[in-house]
Amino acid sequence: MEDLLYKSTRGDQTLVTASLAILRGLAGDGGLFVPERIPKLEADMDTLKGMSYQETAYEVMKLFLTDYTEEELKYCISHAYDDKFDDEDIAVLHEAGNACYLELFHGSTIAFKDMALSILPYLMTTSAKKNGVDNEIVILTATSGDTGKAALAGFADVPGTRIIVFYPKDGVSPIQKQQMVTQKGANTYVVGIDGNFDDAQNGVKEIFNDKALAEELSVSGFQFSSANSINIGRLVPQIVYYVYAYARLLKDGAIKEGDPINVTVPTGNFGNILAAYYAKNMGVPIHKLICASNENKVLYDFFSTGAYDRNREFKLTSSPSMDILISSNLERLIYRLCGDDAVKNAAFMKALSANGQYEITAEMRKGLEDFYGNFADEEETARSIRTLYEECGYIIDTHTAVARMVYEKYRQDTQDTAKTVIASTASPYKFTRSVLAAIDSKYGSEDDFELVEVLSRLSGVPVPEAVRQLRTAPVLHDRICARDKMKDIVQEILGL
Repeated sequence: MEDLLYKSTRGDQTLVTASLAILRGLAGDGGLFVPERIPKLEADMDTLKGMSYQETAYEVMKLFLTDYTEEELKYCISHAYDDKFDDEDIAVLHEAGNACYLELFHGSTIAFKDMALSILPYLMTTSAKKNGVDNEIVILTATSGDTGKAALAGFADVPGTRIIVFYPKDGVSPIQKQQMVTQKGANTYVVGIDGNFDDAQNGVKEIFNDKALAEELSVSGFQFSSANSINIGRLVPQIVYYVYAYARLLKDGAIKEGDPINVTVPTGNFGNILAAYYAKNMGVPIHKLICASNENKVLYDFFSTGAYDRNREFKLTSSPSMDILISSNLERLIYRLCGDDAVKNAAFMKALSANGQYEITAEMRKGLEDFYGNFADEEETARSIRTLYEECGYIIDTHTAVARMVYEKYRQDTQDTAKTVIASTASPYKFTRSVLAAIDSKYGSEDDFELVEVLSRLSGVPVPEAVRQLRTAPVLHDRICARDKMKDIVQEILGL
């Protein structure tokens, strides 16, 4: 098989192997690594429908990670997708109402980030060995709620690594915060910042691009890498579950081979829906990619007008993982819409950095025809949870509820009734207060853990172990810093 190499979206055309791209996280010029081309699936759907999740993962990932040997890749996959997941299917399809919910929350932190962050530590440590790296790898990550805990759990006590997670101290759910600040592991560090997710993400990018700091790190035996979805090692594993979902629908007789499906994704940083776009380009018969936003509807406006403008009020919503105004992974799509012209893409990203906005050309907008964008406000999100529960007895979290409402709008706008998969990105247990308040306003006086028991009773779903453990877990991380002091905190943690 011909090696698939990776290059930057911003102009540095040095080609690197998949393992080096994963190890570095971000390209040297601040761009994101993208594959030279999107490979086509080799196995047909008739073959894929008979495969387990692990076997499907190998079929997809071997096409992107071509410098990993079969033995290395299968080792990473088997150690990632094991009994950390509470269902042997790993990704579970649940039919409810007029859609099929792809439950991506059966991992150890009950959110979709587990799907990629269970395997990233194995990909990264394998990569370090392959490339003769002796430095300690420092994973630096910003989180809007879910990435943080999933990354911490994945990298906890992994030899040769440390992980530092920054989160907006007032911008995550109580369960999300408790999951992070109680994280065990001698190599784990959690820091709340006075600011929002975009502040945390921008701070991390600035640290990555600080050449003097990189030199200081190298002298001290460290190097940075990222567990955010800017790392291609996060994106590739996410492609797998869209391939698996189509094959499973085929196996279950819900569709015939070749039937197009739609995919609806609650979207913040654009990585999850970009993975579906890559799956479509690999040959999965996906008709429309339905991009669902909450009240921070920067992506809805972009798909409507071709203009990306982050200059707006930042809103804290009940779907905090989508409270984002700079969708980092959109850059990979913009690069593709530019015809892989890194100079053009870099100009857009420079405008975003300098002025908070850019506008793509009419020609580029033609490339957005695969997408449909819309948004749900807070009242619609709550109604989405309530009506699905009343009609089907099925309870979804706030992010999935945004996706469901946007899918309803898509159906009204287009009359398209094709089989649709909604990416269900978190367990309702992660957002108990918002979910139960949506079902009935009488819930709310109880504390979060009492609400957990109510949710279990209403849903008939046992309380996940990840939540049960939090009741008695001691707080191990209490660092807070100003948004402009993130670099100082990193230097302090590393003893520089």
